[in-house]
Amino acid sequence: MTTTLPLDQQLCFALYSVSNAVVRLYRPLLQPFDLTYPQYVVLLALWQQDNVTLGNLGRATLFDSGTLTPLVKKLEQKQLLQRVASPNDERVKQVVLTPAGKALQARVSGVMQALRCQVAMDDQQLSQLRQLARQLQQQISEAASCTPVPADTR
Repeated sequence: MTTTLPLDQQLCFALYSVSNAVVRLYRPLLQPFDLTYPQYVVLLALWQQDNVTLGNLGRATLFDSGTLTPLVKKLEQKQLLQRVASPNDERVKQVVLTPAGKALQARVSGVMQALRCQVAMDDQQLSQLRQLARQLQQQISEAASCTPVPADTR
């Protein structure tokens, strides 16, 4: 008989709990700007590359369309971005920052520093953690094409 690892030894739980903790740290920092963490992620991607298709925005943020579309609509309601038809194909929507969305970048610039003050890791540790997280995400993406071994349901 095989047993599963205890909860505190599960990689999935460690990643899940730290992800939730980081998002909780962001909450009070983003609240003055009326942003949720996922909305902030969308804006970060657009501040890096504006005027992109919804598909490219989804690839940049790793949000699927079922998650991304409501986020974009909410940010559009807040007048931080707009969806416009692509000049090449009206069926394709481009996501473009509004002047208010562009101006917000300077206003939220202190969020990262405020978060950094709450995390007691040095720059090298944070860099290593980011590198490992990216490496794991890449490996998971590549493994998605593998056929999983079905569990024994007896």
